[in-house]
Amino acid sequence: MNILVVMIPLSILLLIGAGIAFFWAVEHDQFDDMDTPKLLPLLDDPAPKQDRQGAGFPPEARGNDEQDISAADESK
Repeated sequence: MNILVVMIPLSILLLIGAGIAFFWAVEHDQFDDMDTPKLLPLLDDPAPKQDRQGAGFPPEARGNDEQDISAADESK
């Protein structure tokens, strides 16, 4: 029975916290556009490809595409 003394005020505080979170979300326009997020994965616009000469590739993996192309032209 003593647990009710703890649980009832705790549940009331939880209810108040959930209400505050809900009204904050409504106030900050979190529920304005409910249709677009579910359609974003269906868009056909691919992400831009990064240049191999930078961004995360170690120097030995980058290669030198110009030398490869010129070597292929000389062998013809």
